[in-house]
Amino acid sequence: MITESYWAADTSRPVLELTAGELLRRVAAADPGRVALVEVAPAGSALTGAARTDRRWTYGELLADAERAAAWLGSRFSPGEHVAVWAPNVPEWVILQYGAALAGVVLVTANPALREAELEYVLRQSRSVGVVHVDAFRGTDMAAIVAGVRDRLPDLRETVSLTGWAEHIRGTAARQLPRVRPGDPMQIQYTSGTTGFPKGAVLHHRGMVTNASYVLARAGFPRGGVWATALPLFHTAGCGLSVLGTASFGGTLVLVQSFVPELVLGALQEWRADLFAGVPAMYSALLAYPGFDGFDLSGCRILASGGDAVPAALVEAAERRFGARFTTVYGQTELSPILAQTGTDDGVADRRETTGRPLWQAEVKIVDGAGAVLPVGVEGEILARGYQVMHGYFAMPEATAAVVDADGWLRTGDLGVMDGRGFLRVTGRLKDMIIRGGENIYPREIELVLAGHPGVAGAAVLGVPDPEWGEQVAAVIVPAGPVPAAAELHAHLRAVLAPHKTPRHWYVADAIPANAMGKVQKFVLRERIGAGELAVLA
Repeated sequence: MITESYWAADTSRPVLELTAGELLRRVAAADPGRVALVEVAPAGSALTGAARTDRRWTYGELLADAERAAAWLGSRFSPGEHVAVWAPNVPEWVILQYGAALAGVVLVTANPALREAELEYVLRQSRSVGVVHVDAFRGTDMAAIVAGVRDRLPDLRETVSLTGWAEHIRGTAARQLPRVRPGDPMQIQYTSGTTGFPKGAVLHHRGMVTNASYVLARAGFPRGGVWATALPLFHTAGCGLSVLGTASFGGTLVLVQSFVPELVLGALQEWRADLFAGVPAMYSALLAYPGFDGFDLSGCRILASGGDAVPAALVEAAERRFGARFTTVYGQTELSPILAQTGTDDGVADRRETTGRPLWQAEVKIVDGAGAVLPVGVEGEILARGYQVMHGYFAMPEATAAVVDADGWLRTGDLGVMDGRGFLRVTGRLKDMIIRGGENIYPREIELVLAGHPGVAGAAVLGVPDPEWGEQVAAVIVPAGPVPAAAELHAHLRAVLAPHKTPRHWYVADAIPANAMGKVQKFVLRERIGAGELAVLA
């Protein structure tokens, strides 16, 4: 048992000195005929338009296409240059990722939901010299948007459509590929935008490959197993954990293009997937799907989630309905991305109430405002150090220095508590803390209690300016049915929380704004409250 909130790195599992390209070559050499990648697409697929497109690749075929993609990239771009990919979950995204890794090209991942100004910002800030994109997705003419921003970006030399791209690269002549090292930059991933200002985290091969392997090891993923995923590839959970993690276990990745409950459940059934991972909102949607019980999900043994607080009731319901064990992950993009995780063999209370112990090779400490390590059980900021820390924010040295100190410790900006066994419990965001009349109030504590009210489908708590108290507590709820009265919610909270934690202001919304990984964007709610756009709950 430890007495201070410091976890020394567990070095029993080695860091993988591999690039993503070397990982693919190693797996393809060992088992070239194993199915590596399967596409599951809805009607109106982003590339084929077909109602169902189960294209698939063996590891041998995936490596061959990745090497052709690397040759294609190498004929247009130099090692170290930045090329963006703007597309949903399509197999070509995975091929491009491996191709860029083999060619030494740094992939800039862009959310396909970005609007024109947002895409322009990412391409400009990352100094991308190329962008590979789908022509359209979910009614958005992405080709037209790319054409519109190209003239305003002098660094952008090439724009390439993914339509027919996989067939096109098969005619590319082989070429000598550069030497790529594990510590070289692999991707620039833009932070979630929960504060409204995205920064490009430069992630390296060593961090992404090793972290993905560790996460699946902690989850108990079997060698040669199947992971069915709808996690977005533009995020580290998709292109890192899903793609690289599955490959590190010689498994099959069933890639679902868009999160549609029927499509996901069908993929889990058809491929008898061992693992499904999703943000809490995905689990809520799956469990609420009317046809859930009609699917045979007996092959699914592992459920994973993270991104934001995972309510204990949701973990319990998911484990019971799926007949599987839950693993909860905690991390952020800057950490490649996972820092701590529960194991599927951990006790029930730990699986439902903590985010587990730090993964191998990671140092973690919880400190006070002066940087001193706190005793176990005392709340403070979570800091991390290890192989998976980003190189920094691209072209933002001051922002990098603000979060990574001279000794390599990364300030997560998250508040948490460590117990005597090293298990972490994340209690909130430092920036989200509400200071009401000198009292520190943590929104997550209130949100979790609100989540237990049957009339609340979703909730976010934040501070709003107050001339007398400095800040007051405000809550935004999404009703689960008829809108509950503020007095009813007030009484529900007062039964378990101190009076000063009870919201003074109540609002109703149709949905809680969140990024693709489920992290709530409270800055959007503040803007909507300030503009008078949310209904006041009486």
